[in-house]
Amino acid sequence: MATSIEAMVRLRAMTVDDLRAAQSLSNAKKWPHRVEDWDMLLSLGFGYVAESEDGIVGTAMAWLYGADAATLGMVIVSPQVSEPGVDQRLMDAVLNDLGGRTVLLSAPGDTAEQLFAAMGFAPIGAVFQHQGAAFSVPIAALLPEERVRPLGAKDMPALYDLSRRASGMDRDALLDALVPGAQGVVLTRGNDPVGFSLFRRFGRGHVIGPTVAPDVGGAKALISHWLGSQAGSFCRLDIPEDSGLGEWLEELGLPRVGQVMRMARGRPPQADASVRTFTLTTQALG
Repeated sequence: MATSIEAMVRLRAMTVDDLRAAQSLSNAKKWPHRVEDWDMLLSLGFGYVAESEDGIVGTAMAWLYGADAATLGMVIVSPQVSEPGVDQRLMDAVLNDLGGRTVLLSAPGDTAEQLFAAMGFAPIGAVFQHQGAAFSVPIAALLPEERVRPLGAKDMPALYDLSRRASGMDRDALLDALVPGAQGVVLTRGNDPVGFSLFRRFGRGHVIGPTVAPDVGGAKALISHWLGSQAGSFCRLDIPEDSGLGEWLEELGLPRVGQVMRMARGRPPQADASVRTFTLTTQALG
């Protein structure tokens, strides 16, 4: 029988030496993150751990996007912890470092949403998780002068611009970290880049994201490229509820298996309506 952790819990900065313990905490919650995924998250941001004499019993992390925005995630506390408020202490430590930035996060359930609401976060829309391996993908219907081609090094300025416009945030450093370890494709119209999508290892298989496009047709063309070339491989996509992709993904054999609520503290970033994010990088990173 599990016993409660009674010892005083203290907080400290997360280091790479904590990642295996952190992965054990996420695994206990049935989150799919590998140690390699935790390592990537820490390399892009920072975090705190809650520690007792028995080891790491809680985590929280954050990632900076320019001078004005950030995302917060991987808030986990072992159910064995009996000391109340450890999750809020972890959140407070991270938020203190973020200062006056607008902060976005994903609340994985009603309890988390209530905690975050009490800390000044407001809902801004749900995110649906779709995944699976048994899918059938028809050839994407492209517009005249539209094509999907491999991502090249010369495309990075266009990716920076599209990502900033779609998110309202400076995500250049995130793309610099993701692209070398990912496969990428670009959507062009009349030879001009108007969208992109990355495909990379994550969790149980691969994740398709971020996907940025001017409209749902462009997003489907980008996503179809990956699904069509990866038939039978386990793929995950996290889509905003208003993406227009949910029913289509269900038809392809990628059912919705969960959802989280996106929340913001402060004024949400102002995106350009002419381009949108159709699949997230991860729920934590946005």
